[in-house]
Amino acid sequence: MVQGKASKPEKENVLEISNSKMMKSGIVPEVVDNTSMSRHSNNESVYQSSGSVIAKRITSKGKVDNFDTTDLEWTDKIPECPVFKPSKEEFEDPLVYLEKISPEASRYGICKIVSPLNASIPAGAVLAKENTGFKFTTRVQPLWLPDWNVDDKVIFFMRGRNYTLHDFENMANKEFSSKYCCSGSLPSMYLEKEFWHEIASGRKGTVEYAINIDGSAFSCASNDQLGKSKWNLKTLPQLPKSPLRLCETSIPGVTDPMLYIGMLFSMFAWHVEDHYLYSINYHHCGAPKTWYGVPGHAAPDFERVVQNHVYTDHILPSTKREDGAFAVLAEKTTMFAPCTLLQHDVPVYKAVQMPGEFVITFPKAYHAGFSQGFTCGEAVNFAVGDWFPFGAEASQRYSRLCRMPIIPYEELLCKEAMLLHNSQEQGGLAHSSADLASYHCVKVSFICLIQSHHHACQFLKKIKGSPSVSPNSQGTILCSLCKRDCYVAYINCNCYSRPICLFHEIEALNCPCGNNPILFLREDVSKMEKIAKKFEQDKGIMREVHRYKDDKCLQKNETTLKVSKQQELKPGYKFRRQGIAGTRNPRRKNDVEERVGETAETRTECHKLRGTPFSRGRKRRKMKSRQQKSKKSSSRLKTEEKERKPYIVKHPNRKPKNN
Repeated sequence: MVQGKASKPEKENVLEISNSKMMKSGIVPEVVDNTSMSRHSNNESVYQSSGSVIAKRITSKGKVDNFDTTDLEWTDKIPECPVFKPSKEEFEDPLVYLEKISPEASRYGICKIVSPLNASIPAGAVLAKENTGFKFTTRVQPLWLPDWNVDDKVIFFMRGRNYTLHDFENMANKEFSSKYCCSGSLPSMYLEKEFWHEIASGRKGTVEYAINIDGSAFSCASNDQLGKSKWNLKTLPQLPKSPLRLCETSIPGVTDPMLYIGMLFSMFAWHVEDHYLYSINYHHCGAPKTWYGVPGHAAPDFERVVQNHVYTDHILPSTKREDGAFAVLAEKTTMFAPCTLLQHDVPVYKAVQMPGEFVITFPKAYHAGFSQGFTCGEAVNFAVGDWFPFGAEASQRYSRLCRMPIIPYEELLCKEAMLLHNSQEQGGLAHSSADLASYHCVKVSFICLIQSHHHACQFLKKIKGSPSVSPNSQGTILCSLCKRDCYVAYINCNCYSRPICLFHEIEALNCPCGNNPILFLREDVSKMEKIAKKFEQDKGIMREVHRYKDDKCLQKNETTLKVSKQQELKPGYKFRRQGIAGTRNPRRKNDVEERVGETAETRTECHKLRGTPFSRGRKRRKMKSRQQKSKKSSSRLKTEEKERKPYIVKHPNRKPKNN
């Protein structure tokens, strides 16, 4: 989830961890198709001989062709991310403070926060006293860069050894001193150049990294100021402003923190957080840690560069090219130098995290990095209200890739919106600018969700008659076709032994059994629709909803709103403003923006057949103006009416209507 999750072992643990997360997050397990998890298991093999670990490289090739180690001056050109130093008063509530700095800090994708409070009990003492017998198993990382083609791959993780924290620290310090003949830390800029020179030189070294260790090094003692504050990562995801508090059970790495213990040049590969969540990482002790971050607004450019200049076509999936780079990056084994991004004008920012400092990554921000020596860090995910639009985008992308969700996004959004409505009714809401912006995101996301389900249900009734409706009281389940999490509604029929979401092509709904499917709806769906209608009355909400639907990704997944080929080619097809679509009123300047159910393909076909509606509207207004000013004769008006008729396409089976 967070920086160390980049190094999560795939074949051995991904199935167990993902199923555990889904069951704990409230997603009904019987609809989980475990076979889809096997696609992540191609990059790891474990080789053990007499207790030793052998890292095997598929190719015998040495130095990487597309990376020049002679010139590392680009490391000096990466700008630093923002550093915030809150006072003790500002430090009181982390989510309030993060909402305050988010408009500025999110533009960098990553930021650093220097804590005004110190831990009075060291992490080692906490783990020794509060976790008796604390031990962990490391993973072995190869210390080289691949060329990312079929002939040059790297097996990223192998099983390492068991350590206590003290034993691992001694081993890491010995490795550092044997390499640099000193026991202290070296300048960060020097070690940064050393890291990129080392992994690109072709020497086949390895390092160990302990990742995803259950537990926390924050103290529970009453005299530990940092431990009893709200910045304790064990409690931060459960704070009142965090939507993750609504998860019914804990999810390791998302709602519960994990530890990450590294040594010199232990690395976490380029990745983005699950569901585009925020992440927060606290550096307990050890040497500095170097981070690289790409802001969320540049994520498409990042993926485009990776797709065109890092991977080859043989590495990327043959289908879903738009998500090809994301699918491979999701395996969290891709490490490459930031200079590749700088060469293609993708913004990259750097952070050097010292002990006692927090690093925040923002939604959709790719990040990577490495340790400059022995390090012990702790990380967890969290969210605030402005995350929901990112969560919707991530959920839709997961469904396109049939990727298992980790959290029940729909359920969290519906619960958060209903709580927000209740608070509004009781008049107990805060009114800071950050809070209002957060509430606005919740409302827009909720309206889009309810509208899309309403339109999908109406369309289902149109093509299937009146399907049987049954109440859904199971909580969140998964679509058996795309793994989308379903909370508001889903369908089932005799053709499928498992549920189907409402967002598939019409052909997928034409079941061969011929029976009407059963539509399962939440018992309180009518209440949700009423709340959404109330939210629509807020100033500026609907304009944002229309912009969101046009600019973001709802059009791609509201496939049930697509008309059939016959309807697309029908000249008399009209769009209504309410229900499945907007109105066909050429005098409304915002006509196109308000057609929430009209797809781009439908607009193109209709405009080809009947002309651009704005053009026709201008024709009518011109004619009316000429009538009023010059009082033209009836014969003249008839002539103009004939000139206007080519814009009206006649239907072959009915008489044209006079406008």
